[in-house]
Amino acid sequence: MRTLLVADHNNSALSDSSRSALTAALELSFPVDILVAGHQCAKVAEEAARLSGVQRVLCVDDEASAHVLAERIVPLVLSLADRYDAFVAPATSFGKNVMPRLAARLDVMQVSDITAVVSPDAFKRPIFAGNVIQTVEVLTPKKVVTVRASAFAAAPRAEAAAPIEAVEFSFPPAGARFVGEEIKVSGRPELTSAKVIVSGGRGIGSADNFARLIEPLADLMGAGIGASRAAVDSGFAPNDWQVGQTGKIVAPDLYLAVGISGAIQHLAGMKDSKTIVAVNKDADAPIFNVADYGLVGDLFEVLPSLCAELQNKAA
Repeated sequence: MRTLLVADHNNSALSDSSRSALTAALELSFPVDILVAGHQCAKVAEEAARLSGVQRVLCVDDEASAHVLAERIVPLVLSLADRYDAFVAPATSFGKNVMPRLAARLDVMQVSDITAVVSPDAFKRPIFAGNVIQTVEVLTPKKVVTVRASAFAAAPRAEAAAPIEAVEFSFPPAGARFVGEEIKVSGRPELTSAKVIVSGGRGIGSADNFARLIEPLADLMGAGIGASRAAVDSGFAPNDWQVGQTGKIVAPDLYLAVGISGAIQHLAGMKDSKTIVAVNKDADAPIFNVADYGLVGDLFEVLPSLCAELQNKAA
């Protein structure tokens, strides 16, 4: 019995979420192979081969899979399906696009967004915005699983590299084609892997205030920037900053929630943070129920004071 981890990458580096998914895959107690499909992705394959616990890396380097479209990746994985009993991917946009299609083609159920492996056939996953943890037992011979990266530590590096096997595959005509993408380059940590996150909510008031108050604080702390759905819907912050049930799931060492009331949808995305600090002028805001530290105050006074204090310590 073997497990295939379908890697999420950008053709130059393996995603941190794939390393976390590897940790989950290894808990199935089966040998784990990693599939790296892309174009000019040899560097990614080499990175994957140096992760602890990997038995083998399958590398498909083909221009047809350059943009890792699900319509390309799923036929490839199906061609390898007879060799494996479990298929794992991180619950990222990539995994959520590929794995349901794979499960449908294999005619099996998918277990989504797992947070723990109980046994090779049973998994825990959150439902009802994380208020209930469901245990799911898979009775089919093949298992298709996506992994909540924040629930598992990233797999460590290994001293010796696993073998890399080049795989040739004739991609069938796809029903979709790549048109283009817009990539926002930032010097800040990526939200799902950041150790510190500063998040703003509706209380920030405007996009200008986000830029004036949240961004300088995040830069001083070396933090990623998050936002509540209310802030994103109001146009204060871009969609890729959204934290919550319909945004990104994060679990940093420190989560600073500023002007966020603490709606259930938002809490579902950040309540597993190791330390939560909340700043809100409403003493009855639900965010204080999950915060380790809370400050009732005007964020327009608190944040400038905090920035000044951090600048003085850095000087």
